[in-house]
Amino acid sequence: MQTFTHTVKDPDGIHARPAGLLLQRLSSCQSSVTMAARGGSACLKGGGIFALLGLGVRGGETVTITIEGESETEDAQAVRAALEELI
Repeated sequence: MQTFTHTVKDPDGIHARPAGLLLQRLSSCQSSVTMAARGGSACLKGGGIFALLGLGVRGGETVTITIEGESETEDAQAVRAALEELI
């Protein structure tokens, strides 16, 4: 299992457009990817955009990402890159 944190740089927080792009990018990951924030969590692999948006993450807040599976090391790199670029 790999766990890391990410601080949301977008001043609008996690909203529809970057959330959709993030989920699209993570669809190729083989591992389970979960984001936790504000006392809740959302599965980023198959959980859907509404689960992610339902976290209500604002700009400047920190989220915790957990990746678990056979290819978690490679998937963690992909997730970090996507988060840095999109959110």
